Amino acid sequence: MGLEGIGASVVRKEDKRFITGRGRYVDDIKVLGLTHAHFVRSPHAHAKVKHIDMAAAKDMPGVVDILTAQQLVDDKIGNLICGWAVSSKDGTPMKMGAWPAMAPETVRFAGQAVAVVIAETKNQARDAAEAVVVTYEELPVAAGIKAAIAPGAPQLHPEAPGNMVYDWAIGDDKAVSDAFAGAANVVSLDLTNNRLVPNAMEPRAAVAEYNEAEEHFTLHTTSQNPHVARLVLSAFYNIAQEHKLRVIAPDVGGGFGSKIFIYPEEMVALWASKKVRRPVKWTGDRSEAFLTDAHGRDHISHAAMAFDANNKILALRVKTYANFGAYMSLFSSSVPTYLYATLLSGQYNIPAIHAEVIGVYTNTTPVDAYRGAGRPEASYLLERLMETAARQLKVDPAELRRKNFITQFPHQTPVIMAYDIGDFGASLDAALKAIDYAGFPARKAKAKAEGKLRGIGFSCYIEACGIAPSKAVGSLGAGVGLWESAEVRVNPVGTIEVLTGSHSHGQGHETTFAQLVAGRLGISVDQVQIVHGDTDKVQFGMGTYGSRSAAVGMSAIFKAMEKIEAKAKKIAAHQLEASEEDIVIENGEFKVTGTDKSIALAMVALAAYTAHNLPDGMEPGLKEGAFYDPTNFTFPAGTYICEVEIDRGTGKVVIVDFVAVDDFGRLINPMIVEGQVHGGLTQGIGQALLESAIYDDNGQLVTASFMDYAMPRADDVPSFRLSHTTTLCPGNPLGVKGCGEAGAIGSSPAVINAITDAIGHNRIEMPATPDRVWHAMQLHQAAE
Repeated sequence: MGLEGIGASVVRKEDKRFITGRGRYVDDIKVLGLTHAHFVRSPHAHAKVKHIDMAAAKDMPGVVDILTAQQLVDDKIGNLICGWAVSSKDGTPMKMGAWPAMAPETVRFAGQAVAVVIAETKNQARDAAEAVVVTYEELPVAAGIKAAIAPGAPQLHPEAPGNMVYDWAIGDDKAVSDAFAGAANVVSLDLTNNRLVPNAMEPRAAVAEYNEAEEHFTLHTTSQNPHVARLVLSAFYNIAQEHKLRVIAPDVGGGFGSKIFIYPEEMVALWASKKVRRPVKWTGDRSEAFLTDAHGRDHISHAAMAFDANNKILALRVKTYANFGAYMSLFSSSVPTYLYATLLSGQYNIPAIHAEVIGVYTNTTPVDAYRGAGRPEASYLLERLMETAARQLKVDPAELRRKNFITQFPHQTPVIMAYDIGDFGASLDAALKAIDYAGFPARKAKAKAEGKLRGIGFSCYIEACGIAPSKAVGSLGAGVGLWESAEVRVNPVGTIEVLTGSHSHGQGHETTFAQLVAGRLGISVDQVQIVHGDTDKVQFGMGTYGSRSAAVGMSAIFKAMEKIEAKAKKIAAHQLEASEEDIVIENGEFKVTGTDKSIALAMVALAAYTAHNLPDGMEPGLKEGAFYDPTNFTFPAGTYICEVEIDRGTGKVVIVDFVAVDDFGRLINPMIVEGQVHGGLTQGIGQALLESAIYDDNGQLVTASFMDYAMPRADDVPSFRLSHTTTLCPGNPLGVKGCGEAGAIGSSPAVINAITDAIGHNRIEMPATPDRVWHAMQLHQAAE
């Protein structure tokens, strides 16, 4: 593909503006007459709103207006929705409690808004919000899964008796029971997947403007999918008609799934801009982000695996309780069901699987997709179970995995997914060699002699990316299709604009998407501009999440490029008086094979727009669009091996080596892929060792700042050693699979498996803090 095409480690084009402070984020947006919003939020996790006294606040300097939840109700603004319908195993629909953008009667988590102050400056709005006096009647709190499902627990929503969202199941219960009845060995494990706060670098923000003359809204927002935001805001929330609403997501400082959703603040800002007849800006601070950004994970599971006498897996049974928080968010219903349970086969040939998932409301921040979204939870459960099985069966953990790998493709799992291609053994072999697995016993002995514990842990993960095709996800309850769109415009002088429905918030699309176009035409990436994030510029698209940008978004560009090239070849052949079949594209020129005749791309483009000499019947111009809907998910997979040392005196865990071998299919830009994997690995290690969102019994988030919520730092992670095996995905024209979430999916179980190997038992949960590890070591010593 050339020096700047597919496969080249091109330096990111967009980084120049980011590292020189010239990025344009929502908080940088300035419009005439701008006001600022600050929300009055409940300090209680569960309470009735009895009275709101705004008199003193309204008289404070700079206050434009104070708006309440009741005014939202009076204006018939709709409640927030969940966009994926999931039914219980008895066929009854999920129990969706009403989630108003501001609570008029009952608050159900600490930080839920009850009113908003609009003022001339941010500080004036904040000061006035603190002067608003809200009288609450506190209600009993269910702050965790166990509290919410206990007999007599406080009820969050009248629509959901027992606080149960759904009791969903997948798989063949009888086949699993029969397999367990005849099993030679059964391995079981109870697991908690700890709750996380996404903590993107840029907090959420919105700037809303209403043009009264045109009855038109413009919303700048920190969104991963601006078109979906516009669709939901217009179709369900009754704020504006779709053609009267423009949504712009400019530079966005990270998302990790938490900016997929439509939040109350964007809704209120739009509505308020019309109420006060001035633009309204809201920029969340970090405290608000901790309290209101959708959290991730938070499962309690029991899992059991049956083996025959030859250590082949016969069946898997899983029961999971998933914490939804106080309300159902946009994708929340799908995360612990179709994005989790359908991946429970992992890389293994498991004949029978049955999984039951019970969704639970609690008085906590709503939970939804966070980097990996269901896949990390599945990988953690399965890989912890496989490591436990190896120890219980007294076999090598690598060889137990190899014995049970899927080796024939395509492979239909018992839980919907049909894996198209892979070579799991190749990834395992490469990882074993890289980590020097044969030399581990000597390293363990050396560490013991030095007074330290050393352990090694495996994780053989698989994920489903692309979240498509639309027909398939529609049959499973998705409210929208999950295709992607692209439009390629070749300008009269030969420069190119690519309009994509994908959205970049750190993935490097402005570089990688340009590489595809540049490589096909033999031009520089500097001739290609990527346009995204503006519903008035780009035709409808589905945004970025689920590692779908390359597999779906770039495939749409590929299809549009095929149309561009076909038309351009016709024009070139006509200009050069040659056969269209003899035209090839090289180094920015259209050449006649076997001759020295050629015409530059710029001249072909100019000919398309002057239209003086086009083939008969051809329309002027050189612009083409495409929609791409994949035929299947893609399935990145790999093997991660982690080696740790633990200080006996303090419980401090040090990762001394970490090998990651991934199969992402074709790599568009290896350098960007490496960066994506580094970030994912760091987030997964953060979950394993440091991060946890903890609520007390009153529903107060006690880890609501970076003073208490431990984010991974540079000295918490090792120098990763990455490599790749390659099987090209047959389900898209580029052969790509996706890389953005893999590190977060595979790393946590590898770290915990290494720690449990070192300490000699399984009785530890994430995050494995020094305190927890030290106490776990004392338990083991006491048992001995």
